[in-house]
Formats: sequence, structure tokens, C-alpha cells
Amino acid sequence: MKQISLLDSLRVWAAVTGVLLALGYFGVLLAGGEPTQTLPMLVAAIGGFELFLYAQDLWLQRSRRHG
Repeated sequence: MKQISLLDSLRVWAAVTGVLLALGYFGVLLAGGEPTQTLPMLVAAIGGFELFLYAQDLWLQRSRRHG
């Protein structure tokens, strides 16, 4: 059985947290409430973190094949 690395588990937790925050944001909008300014910033920050890790993973895979 393959051991899950700390970075992989961090990516999973970040993805779950981002999805929950996005659902919370849209839930507040659907309920007619006024969401805080912090919530969309957190969603964007976590999304940016995920995109960075994905791009880094692609870069490392490419360097392994061509290096």
C-alpha cells in the first residue's frame, strides 16, 4: 500500500476546506444574507494555493521525464 505524503494530505485538506468555504459563501447568498469580505478572500487564497501546487506538480513531472 502506498504511503500518503504530508503534501498530498495537505492538498486534500485544502481542497475540502475550499469547497466548504465556497458552499458557505453561496449558502449565505442564497439565504439572502450579506457575506463578509473575508470569505471570498479565503476561497481565492485556497484556490490559488491549489493552483500553485498543481502547476508545481506538473512542472516536477515534466522535469522527471525530460531531465
